[in-house]
Amino acid sequence: MGVTEEAHNVRMLGSGDQTIVLAHGFGTDQSVWKHLVPHLVDEYRVVLYDNMGAGTTNPDYFDFDRYSTLEGYAHDVIAILDELQLQSCIYVGHSVSAMIGAIASITRPDLFRKIVTISASPRYLNDSEYFGGFEQDELLQLFDAMKSNYKAWCSGFAPLAIGGDMESVAVQEFSRTLFNMRPDIALSVAQTIFYSDIRPLLGHVTVPCHIIQSMKDLAVPVVVSEYLHQNLGGESIVEVMSTDGHLPQLSSPDVVVPVLLRHIRYNIAV
Repeated sequence: MGVTEEAHNVRMLGSGDQTIVLAHGFGTDQSVWKHLVPHLVDEYRVVLYDNMGAGTTNPDYFDFDRYSTLEGYAHDVIAILDELQLQSCIYVGHSVSAMIGAIASITRPDLFRKIVTISASPRYLNDSEYFGGFEQDELLQLFDAMKSNYKAWCSGFAPLAIGGDMESVAVQEFSRTLFNMRPDIALSVAQTIFYSDIRPLLGHVTVPCHIIQSMKDLAVPVVVSEYLHQNLGGESIVEVMSTDGHLPQLSSPDVVVPVLLRHIRYNIAV
């Protein structure tokens, strides 16, 4: 196992001619894909990894300068794929990792057959001609809450993000992986994500993109999926699911897994 693979806890499962790469979002780790993986391993090689800063990674490896932009994470994705000597993959990215994959595909489109996004947003802050879902004051309050009592913030944020019952297994699971992050790293990652703006880059993404979105999502309004569809440089398709929450693959797997499998297996009809 190479240095990059080890640092990111890379695992390769299953077998098949095609490779699926599963990339998790903020506050989770590769375990967020536990409901999807069993449906893939008989048909595909499946690559799982943890983003640097996840609670399952060594915090000593977290470079605050490198990960102050999403490009730092995109370099990691390319390094993982190159170290595994993959020629191409179907990349499934949740939340921020959807945009990380999109950035990586601009540099290395050869590595990506297509990108499947879940709960993706190129910009979280509203401006005069764009609705991302958050005002500046709301983000400052969120960051202040993280700073003042991280554990309490995790307990409050998890049910809001999941969009479900406080006692649900999905909420408990997300709370666990959120709390596993070192608080200063979690704050830094959250600030990088919420202040990121990759709208200027979307036109350079030429790899086909399948945009999957919950009808109701605290972090990503439905209109954002249409914005992506209109502004990506290559072919794209949108599917809005009747699910609630930002992590539907964890909270509503019965709905989400069949949708994901369909978008993984079938290309956009031209």
